[in-house]
Amino acid sequence: MSRKNKNKKSLAEKADKYSLYQQSVQSPEHEVEFFVQAYKDAYRKNPTMLREDFCGTFAICCEWVKLKNSNQALGVDLDPEPLDWGRQNNLAKLTTSQQKRVRLVEQDVRKRNRPQADVLAAQNFSFWIFKTRAEVVEYFKIARSNLKSQGIMVMDMMGGSDCFIEDHTDKRTIVKGRKGFKYYWYQARFDPISHDTSFYISFKFPDGSKLKNAFEYHWRFWSTPEIQEMLAEAGFRESHVYWEETDEDGEDTGEFLKVDTAENAPSWISYIVAVK
Repeated sequence: MSRKNKNKKSLAEKADKYSLYQQSVQSPEHEVEFFVQAYKDAYRKNPTMLREDFCGTFAICCEWVKLKNSNQALGVDLDPEPLDWGRQNNLAKLTTSQQKRVRLVEQDVRKRNRPQADVLAAQNFSFWIFKTRAEVVEYFKIARSNLKSQGIMVMDMMGGSDCFIEDHTDKRTIVKGRKGFKYYWYQARFDPISHDTSFYISFKFPDGSKLKNAFEYHWRFWSTPEIQEMLAEAGFRESHVYWEETDEDGEDTGEFLKVDTAENAPSWISYIVAVK
């Protein structure tokens, strides 16, 4: 092997894990569309102020202020690294006017801030980092205080028997071709007694290189009724489940409807919307 080839970096070494994450996991356009729908369901009017807890690279905040000139967003996260990445790669792509309507706070989400929000989002199962009932209820109480008198809290949930399989990897091709990559979701551990779980995200590239365990999560796997009970304990007036519709072939449509019951499935995604 020549020295030139030996020193050449692999695609994994050159990869940007936050860019890969946003391409693989996030759909900000869909998220903000759902937030507006859920708020209208609750209050029959449009929301303008969004708070994104555990915001990471705050792509949703950026999409929110692009939606309407009157929209404002507050992103809250404890980790400075994704916040800095978001400033350079997401915020920088907005117009000057849009940038002024995004505020970022580096802190624990369990603090009160102003202004209060119409919609508080805790996406990508992020609050599952809290592993005891007391911690979750405390967070929900603070989240409720960070909402206006007419406000909603939105969080996504996952479940189904497939989610509990240990040493299992789901693979998806995100972008095809020489500059493409594959996304790997690895379910490493599930404890049936404590519901402690460990999940990892990795990426693989056409040259065979792999960005292993680019993201890791050590959560408690919470169920829908547990969350709804804790929301009520925290003072929310009501909460609703929005379930993803399927087409005639049983394929997910990306549309979510408010339901009281749902058919069981090996794997599912839903939203819980709590109304203040």
